[in-house]
Amino acid sequence: MNDQQQSTLEDQQKARILLVDDEPGIRTAVQAYLQDEGFDVTTALDGEEGLQKAKQILPDVIITDVMMPRCDGYALLKKLREDERLGGTPVIFLTAKGMTIDRTQGYQAGVDDYISKPFDPDELVARVKNVVKRQERLLAEAARFADTDVGQMAKQITEIKSMLTQSDTNASRKDLVVPNFTPREASVLQLVAEGLMNKEIARQLETSIRNVEKYVSRLFIKTGTSSRTELVRYALENHLVT
Repeated sequence: MNDQQQSTLEDQQKARILLVDDEPGIRTAVQAYLQDEGFDVTTALDGEEGLQKAKQILPDVIITDVMMPRCDGYALLKKLREDERLGGTPVIFLTAKGMTIDRTQGYQAGVDDYISKPFDPDELVARVKNVVKRQERLLAEAARFADTDVGQMAKQITEIKSMLTQSDTNASRKDLVVPNFTPREASVLQLVAEGLMNKEIARQLETSIRNVEKYVSRLFIKTGTSSRTELVRYALENHLVT
């Protein structure tokens, strides 16, 4: 292994790949190509087994065949997107070359990329690396904005709490219309009000930073606010958090 290959392995830090395909030959070939490039590859025979293994290992990328028995690629993708911990995981479809309908339906369902069969090994590796790096950039960017936002909020939260303490916070609120939060939205709101960063919230709730951002966006919509500071003020003023 040369220095460039060694550097690539170190950069990837053993990204976890879940490969789901009912064809033994495809599984063996794809697994070998990716392992040679330093990825940690787990395989599954179909969508049902793939979903169970995904829940166990929380992969960085999932590569799945489209046509499989019991649970095909579309059904697996739907179940993944509905799962709070796996909803943000990038998914790559393996599909027969020229099947445009698969590409269209897959993109509409939320797939991140395609690899056509038969595939070129170099293209396979390049596409997987690209998806891994894109996901890392998204998470790093989300964390950077979260750090900045929370850093600016810390003092503001204290000031808001102080103002509310000095005001008549015990006034009657019979006319208050409380938004209908889901349990997870309520949990995120409480943690935001405590000044936690998105990555800390994701860690506590055992979900992804992308999902935390999704919940915060829903909270903005339901409360009519447009920033985390406004959201915290709204929650404190209306006694929605402790």
